[in-house]
Amino acid sequence: MELALDLAKSREGHTGSNPSVGCVIVKNDKIISIGQTSFNGRPHAEYNAIINSYEKVHGSKMYVTLEPCCHYGKTSPCTSAIINSKISEVIYSIKDVDKRVRGKSKKILNLNNIEVKTGLLKDQVSEFYSSYFYNRKYKLPYVTGKIAISKNNLIYSKGTKRITNKLSDNFTHLLRHKNDSIMVSSKTLNKDNSKLNSRIKNLKNYTPTRVILDNQLNINTKSYLFKTVKKNNTFVFYNRAKKSKIEEFKKNKIKLIKSNLSKDKKFDLKINF
Repeated sequence: MELALDLAKSREGHTGSNPSVGCVIVKNDKIISIGQTSFNGRPHAEYNAIINSYEKVHGSKMYVTLEPCCHYGKTSPCTSAIINSKISEVIYSIKDVDKRVRGKSKKILNLNNIEVKTGLLKDQVSEFYSSYFYNRKYKLPYVTGKIAISKNNLIYSKGTKRITNKLSDNFTHLLRHKNDSIMVSSKTLNKDNSKLNSRIKNLKNYTPTRVILDNQLNINTKSYLFKTVKKNNTFVFYNRAKKSKIEEFKKNKIKLIKSNLSKDKKFDLKINF
């Protein structure tokens, strides 16, 4: 199960709307296959582990971090793949919070003479899926706040513009790699000419979607961000702007979202959806 959790963690942030799941198949006390949720969410980890096995999985045990799905969506249920492959035992750590799945898979597998055990590494796995649980419960994105701040509570000064170091920078880029999107204000963007990408070696292709809060579309059109816009990689929330500005941003393939302001004239993203 520790290996399955490591597999899930390594794919975190790259499985679309689906949770990142890890799966390990064991036969005669030997690992015969592993699987992860595919990039963008499909196929699922259990299916990948079954088809990747170098031995027949008949009579084997499957260790999986999250309860296997049992409903038909864009793919057939993982429970069907498990049953058809004649796996004899499934050990999953925790129940899925998805109402279409929660607790149902165990019953389905038991009815097909497959032994099911749960709870292994429950605390560690539950912690890993905290963002997934939050998203499903509240129908809101799980947000991680990153602030570079000095001991005397400064985030910027003319004399010392850089208050981070290589270690904190690498951690920042790891956060970007693990998250779907990164959000900043146009003020920060213009001051720093931010790149908002992941610059860790071998992870540069996993850059998050850029989201900018820009009330009047004041983004510098000569900035790195403006010059590197691609289809669906840049979204800008704004409230009001000149028609010429709106047309310029749209022409550059930036996705504009006209948004309401709260009583104190700040963006209230929650009231827009």
